[in-house]
Amino acid sequence: MKKIEAIIRKSKFDEVKEALHQIDVTFFSYWDVTGVGNEKQGHVYRGVSYSTSDIQRRFLSIIVSDPFLDITVDALLKSAYTGIVGDGKIFVSDVQESYRIRTKERGSDSLK
Repeated sequence: MKKIEAIIRKSKFDEVKEALHQIDVTFFSYWDVTGVGNEKQGHVYRGVSYSTSDIQRRFLSIIVSDPFLDITVDALLKSAYTGIVGDGKIFVSDVQESYRIRTKERGSDSLK
């Protein structure tokens, strides 16, 4: 099993969610985060532009079985892409075990 962590633009979240549902990734966690990156966002107040280094993004945490890793990463890459600095990052790590509390299932069976 693999854990995929993705940091994406908040404006792309609906597209990413739809792309994940289309490949049958129906469960994942997400939350709003603030970070610092290469993109510099500017805000305009009364005609004056203000720059800030704090960037609002959405963080997704997805656990998939090994055969679904490439499909899931590909869906994220396609749906989160704008081609502009600040599109985000994807990180993949190993998951040793998972359990479904209700049924006591473990491993890949607990993800279904």
